[in-house]
Amino acid sequence: MSAARTFDVTLRVWRQSGPGMEGAFVDYAARGVNPDMSFLEMLDVLNDELAARGEEPIAFSHDCREGICGTCSLTINGKPHGPNRGVASCQTYMRSFKDGDLIVVEPFRARPFPVLKDLVTDRSAFDAIQQAGGFITVRTGSAPEANSVPVPKEVADLAMDAAQCIGCGACVAACKNSSAMLFVAAKVSHLGLLPQGQPERYRRVLAMVRTMDGLGFGGCTNQYECSAACPKLISHDFIARMNRDYAKAVFRSSFKPAAAGGAGD
Repeated sequence: MSAARTFDVTLRVWRQSGPGMEGAFVDYAARGVNPDMSFLEMLDVLNDELAARGEEPIAFSHDCREGICGTCSLTINGKPHGPNRGVASCQTYMRSFKDGDLIVVEPFRARPFPVLKDLVTDRSAFDAIQQAGGFITVRTGSAPEANSVPVPKEVADLAMDAAQCIGCGACVAACKNSSAMLFVAAKVSHLGLLPQGQPERYRRVLAMVRTMDGLGFGGCTNQYECSAACPKLISHDFIARMNRDYAKAVFRSSFKPAAAGGAGD
């Protein structure tokens, strides 16, 4: 087999030395790029070259490099995670670009995601939202008998669709309002759909939505950039589901604090 044909691109990368400091775009030539490299592998090669020249490598976040952890959050040519639909930055390959391209790389832009350095942002706001949801109180010690809690297949499938959220923040970065509604809706829905999530169902949605609002995320105006940018293609329909639960929770809380939900609600 013949070797893959290499090509050259120019990277225009956001460089920022620390939180709250001024940053700027800096151009770098990436030469001899293998089209089968992932975008992050290409950055690794560039960083090796920068280090060899005594220059500061580009800081970017990464971990699993399999589209699972959600840490590889980059905006590539204005699109969260890059030009391809349904993949994370680490699953974006250089064959998506061509020789001579100018590729603009910057961090996710949102007030609740402050830039720590270069392409690295602080997304601990998502951790705070999840922590506000708390734990389920259903006993989880030993495995139950498989058919003791029947869950309709369509409900189980829908819950699994929501549970695919990797918390990358692309939905926030894509939204003109920096709304986290898709993220919160996915986290609320995957438990709210299952029997184990019913005891705290309404307390959970109240706490998570109020935490989201308190952290400075914007409101949803139903433009659906969030679901278009999501690397797991999570549907914006979950936002409507969460809004229904939230409305019920607000109504219930006006009569009794910390109202619990039931499977039939």
